[in-house]
Amino acid sequence: MFHPCECGSGKTYAGCCGRLHLGAPARDAEELMRSRYCAFSRGDEAYLRRSWAVETRPSTLALDPAQVWTGLAILRREATGPDTAQVRFTATWRKGSRKGRLTETSRFRREGPGWVYVDGDPE
Repeated sequence: MFHPCECGSGKTYAGCCGRLHLGAPARDAEELMRSRYCAFSRGDEAYLRRSWAVETRPSTLALDPAQVWTGLAILRREATGPDTAQVRFTATWRKGSRKGRLTETSRFRREGPGWVYVDGDPE
């Protein structure tokens, strides 16, 4: 049975974000963004911390298991330098009967063979 990845790529979890969660490097900033959304969706705090730039990584994360991530839309992606990029996205969520959305422009940097999340500007 086909179970699509939470990130909305249309691929299976194993063929998409699952391989990054297991240690494969992200090929570009969008792929890392999608894998981080999927990690939020799955409550994978360890991956979120590993994929966050050391200088901006928070000492703790407080993921709310009652908050269910319901969709990701990539609005724009752009290279901002040879090893930097931005991805603008909207992620939707539900918590009980409340629904919401987060729109952010996130900044990423290439480190070695992969990418890390640096920071973002929420709308």
